[in-house]
Amino acid sequence: MEIPIFTVDAFTNVPFKGNPAAVCLIENELQDDIYQSIAAEMNLSDTAFIIKRKSMDFTSGARFGLRWFTPKSEYPLCGHATLASAAVLFDLKKNVNPVVVFETMSGELNVRQHEEYLIMDFPLNKPKPQDQHEIKELLKAAVGDLPIQDVCYSPAIKNLMIRLADTCNRSDLMSLRPEAETLVRNETTGKIKSLIVTLKGTQTTQSGYDFYSRVFSPWVGVPEDPVTGSAHTVLAGYWSEKLEKKKMMAYQCSSRGGELKLEMRDDGRLDIIGQARIILQGTLRI
Repeated sequence: MEIPIFTVDAFTNVPFKGNPAAVCLIENELQDDIYQSIAAEMNLSDTAFIIKRKSMDFTSGARFGLRWFTPKSEYPLCGHATLASAAVLFDLKKNVNPVVVFETMSGELNVRQHEEYLIMDFPLNKPKPQDQHEIKELLKAAVGDLPIQDVCYSPAIKNLMIRLADTCNRSDLMSLRPEAETLVRNETTGKIKSLIVTLKGTQTTQSGYDFYSRVFSPWVGVPEDPVTGSAHTVLAGYWSEKLEKKKMMAYQCSSRGGELKLEMRDDGRLDIIGQARIILQGTLRI
């Protein structure tokens, strides 16, 4: 069996920045263990599988199945691998449709093009306040002695969000070095798949970013996710309320970095806007 495969850097227009995802084009459904084995072989934070529907090909079809796998497990929602998948369809396969629809574990996700950007229509996952005392050891393992302003939790995608106090700055966020083993040891309930640490942007800088973040996901085999769209469904729900803004610019402060535009929709959903760069294409032979 031969499967077309691509590596795409998402949330950037520069090679080797943003978040790399593998994207596979699947003619017919495979067994779950094959999907998982491919994702483990690629060993990126996520591998996306675009599955052809009915008799339509990847150029003319407007509707596809989409599944995401980390090296360890299937994931319910992944933004950067969705962006990467749309980039393969629009940029490489020259899909003729103005919008493509992905059928996923998180419902239907629409992606459209606008100039050099891709716009993803995603669910909004507003987090709820979390009792810090219940998880104090996990918080300590994540941010050490840095002061914390808020802790919230999104049960929909099992994301815990920690907002650092406004007395902290971007260098404090960048300096965090949580140990993956320690995080996993302090959270064994299965309620958390990713831990987000976020910080309000400062008005004194010229960056224009409303907030910064980093995302750690050792529970699914990803010590740090370079740039993740799904976490921003949580972050947008939180920060839009705190900042009283519907349009925001966000930057994820990993070593690779990544920029996202976020727009709250009137229907209660979220537009995540970004760019992607296809840097590798080949064939899997299995």
